[in-house]
Amino acid sequence: MKNSILLPLLLVAGAIVRATAQDVSSNSSSPQILTVAVFDFTSQDESVRDLGGKIAALVNANLSAEPNLNIVERAELDKVLGEQEMTLSGTVTPDSAAKIGQLTGAKVLVTGRVFQAGDELILVSKTIGTETSRVYGEMVKGASDASISDLSEQLAKKIAADIAEKGDTLVARVDTHEDRVAEIKKEIAGKKLPAVSVKITEQHFGQPVIDPAAQTELSLILQQCGYTVVDDLSTNRADVEITGEAFSEFGMSKGNLKSCRARIEIKARDVASGNIISVDRQTSLAVDIAEHIAAKTALENGAGELAERLLPKLVQ
Repeated sequence: MKNSILLPLLLVAGAIVRATAQDVSSNSSSPQILTVAVFDFTSQDESVRDLGGKIAALVNANLSAEPNLNIVERAELDKVLGEQEMTLSGTVTPDSAAKIGQLTGAKVLVTGRVFQAGDELILVSKTIGTETSRVYGEMVKGASDASISDLSEQLAKKIAADIAEKGDTLVARVDTHEDRVAEIKKEIAGKKLPAVSVKITEQHFGQPVIDPAAQTELSLILQQCGYTVVDDLSTNRADVEITGEAFSEFGMSKGNLKSCRARIEIKARDVASGNIISVDRQTSLAVDIAEHIAAKTALENGAGELAERLLPKLVQ
């Protein structure tokens, strides 16, 4: 029960860092900014047993200086994972990366191993994309008495270079509104499109919203894809009715930024037969300097994802 309550809160907490990175990366003239979490390096050999956490802290500090990276604070990371009975220590695998990414908001995880081979001290890192499970490795080495500060700095530079050069393979592609519309048009090309009505009630902080963002976004996509959108004042009758509920709520603040979380639940019904064509739901997150804009953006994002799955089903 504890974890089921905590997880949504943690997802919202990660939204601010995630959404900020997405907003910047959506500008083609700006470099992609990714959120990174650094885990303790394993150090099982007796001679280096106390170095794993120290090296991770040094790598974390060096990566923090990179302008195109947002680093999850280690204290916050430890707190978040501690609530889920996970720790900074141990091996992070591609299989567990997705869950950790959801909990922390990190798009990229960094972990590794430190060991001694003969008279050499070797640091090996593993950079993992939480959305794609893509893994990249780097290594630095020095004499057994080499400065771990220097070695950690060298390794951090290699890690930062990997993230900068291969970031598009570490992070899943984010579809824009235009991308979604284009993809839907391909799927429904040449098919007869029904007239559709959309009624999605919406609440924010328990208060009704006058201009529902989810309903607006879904109606807009329907029109742009060629569907006829009707309402109670239209002379045409709907062939398909889409109804549902949506709500949004404040998540948290970080500086001037505010995050909001939204959920949409919809049902599409064929009017003539009364049969249910599709039932679906979507949860989404967004961030803005204004709370209500963040809430509406979260609802728009959710409606866009629903539209991509729903609209092709209306013509089947």
